[in-house]
Amino acid sequence: MSAKRLAVLVGPVLVLVSIAWAQVNELSVTVGRTFVSTQTDQNPPPPVRSPSIHFGNEESVAFNYGRLLKTHKIFGLYGELPVAIYFRMDLNAFDTRIPKDIGALFMTPSVRLNIFSGESVTPWVSAGGGYGRFREAPRLLGIDDRPNPGPTGTNTGVVQFGAGLDVWVWHRWGARFEARDFYSGAPALNVDTGRGRQHNYYVGFGVVHHF
Repeated sequence: MSAKRLAVLVGPVLVLVSIAWAQVNELSVTVGRTFVSTQTDQNPPPPVRSPSIHFGNEESVAFNYGRLLKTHKIFGLYGELPVAIYFRMDLNAFDTRIPKDIGALFMTPSVRLNIFSGESVTPWVSAGGGYGRFREAPRLLGIDDRPNPGPTGTNTGVVQFGAGLDVWVWHRWGARFEARDFYSGAPALNVDTGRGRQHNYYVGFGVVHHF
């Protein structure tokens, strides 16, 4: 078979495949902040004036790969992999047994339900679970900069709940607003906070692309 005839046969097949796969996959990147509520040191040593442990509202980034699994009327069901990272969240407390800061990575395979799937404005909800890892600082709070005797890496299971809104503004490109709760185990703070788990609330805004 000549190259010309092969091209004539293969060309339409490639077009049909590209149409069949069009807009089945998507990638998004958002930037925002992660919020963790204040916790309480259950047994602060004297003369600590306050047992509160405050978490900084750290700049964060989230990535997401999604694949359309099924559509029905106005709904679209996606499998997705949200990945969220905050690199350094400062800790503030009077108890100098606590690490200076923490970082975190969350990876939570999930299912997402899009409403008005395929329309220009698409709200959605998501739920899933997976893996998380905290990085505890190698140094403790305080001016003496003491080394951290506790763990500097903690693995944990994570449950993810989220909601968001996609607005398709140009061809296959859109804007995404998302809010997710990565409900994880607690990082190693070297003190008893009375909590085995914590909420890590991520709020971000960015771009999403269909392909």
